Amino acid sequence: MKIFLESVDKGVWDTIVNGPFIPTKNVEGKTMPKDFLSWTLDENKRTHYDVRAKNIISSTLTLDEFYRV
Repeated sequence: MKIFLESVDKGVWDTIVNGPFIPTKNVEGKTMPKDFLSWTLDENKRTHYDVRAKNIISSTLTLDEFYRV
C-alpha cells in the first residue's frame, strides 16, 4: 500500500503518516485555523493531498465497509 500511495504522490503518503494538514495562523499567541480564502497556494496544495488520500482509501473499501465508515 505504501509504494502505491507514494507512487501517486509523496504528499499523499505524508498525509497518511502524519494526518491531515490544517492551515493555521497565530492570533494573540493562540494557534487558530485559517479561513479558506486566506490560504496560500502551498497550503491549498497540501490540503489537496488530504482529499486525494481520502479518495484513494475510500475507493479501496468494499461497499459494506464504505457504509460503515
